[in-house]
Amino acid sequence: MTNRKIEYWVIPPETDAEFAANMEEVLETYEKPYNPAIPVLCMDEQPVQLIKEIRTPIEPTLEHGRRVDYEYERAGTANIFMFTEPLSGWREVAVRERKTKIDWAIEMARLLEGRYADCEKVIVVCDNLNTHTKGAFYEAFEPEQARRLVRRIEFCYTPKHGSWLNIAENELSSLTRQCVAGRRIGEIETLREETGAWSTDVNSTQRGVDWQMKIDDARCKLKSVYPKIKS
Repeated sequence: MTNRKIEYWVIPPETDAEFAANMEEVLETYEKPYNPAIPVLCMDEQPVQLIKEIRTPIEPTLEHGRRVDYEYERAGTANIFMFTEPLSGWREVAVRERKTKIDWAIEMARLLEGRYADCEKVIVVCDNLNTHTKGAFYEAFEPEQARRLVRRIEFCYTPKHGSWLNIAENELSSLTRQCVAGRRIGEIETLREETGAWSTDVNSTQRGVDWQMKIDDARCKLKSVYPKIKS
């Protein structure tokens, strides 16, 4: 039997007007010039398995690399929230125990009342998950505060099967490869420290994201997504 390699891709649907409409809204948002009064904030999230060492690893020597016992202990899960401003080259990681509506709303409120306190509005690019809603703020805060926060958010949802349109997903991928993958992190505080150090380092060395895909490019390269108009 031939062993065939399988490659996994996010494959856009064919002839899907809703996908095309949402895709173009995201692309048009990325084409806007940087406006500090109305910044574009991309956010994404992913769960992480916390893993504890059962035996203390043996530090590397001249003859051997660092040796880690194959046994480990599962220590629950955590959720990483990634926030990034593509045009300013800023990103921040928040780690929480869960990924509920309240967790999301609390992290968003922290940014709206902190980094973005003086901003007229914040355009939030995210997927259409049922936790990423205006109602989430009303589950976390009193109505007066919830309304103050909600009126300053403009959602720009990526289409289903279009997660590649979210720049925060690319940042999450980098974080996973450079900081989390292949490591055993057993405590949520340690995960916070490590991901915080990663974002601090990247913010100090990396400039803004140069997003190349434009609406005209999408209409040319992703023709199968657009419905065929009958004359």
